[in-house]
Amino acid sequence: MRKADVVSSIAEKTGIPKVDILVALEAFFKEVKTSLVEGEPVYVRGFGSFILKKRAAKIGRNIKKNIAVEIPEHYIPAFKPAKEFVQAVKESKHKLAEHSGNEEEHD
Repeated sequence: MRKADVVSSIAEKTGIPKVDILVALEAFFKEVKTSLVEGEPVYVRGFGSFILKKRAAKIGRNIKKNIAVEIPEHYIPAFKPAKEFVQAVKESKHKLAEHSGNEEEHD
């Protein structure tokens, strides 16, 4: 599902114009990015957390030049789903596997 599909789905369910939903969704994304850049995680109860994960310094390789390169310690954005979210996905996993299996049989 792409962002346009999400916007359409929300508009269909709520009756709110797509333009307004897109503006709100973009504002949410921008706020998450801004918060993480400032080092502050974003917690959405029942959904999950947008957090920063620390990557330790390590030695990498530049294959083209065949030299060792030091990769400094850095942070990357990550998403940690809430327990309720994980449980909902686990419970629906069998339905998704059966559904995708049925589609393959019909093709």
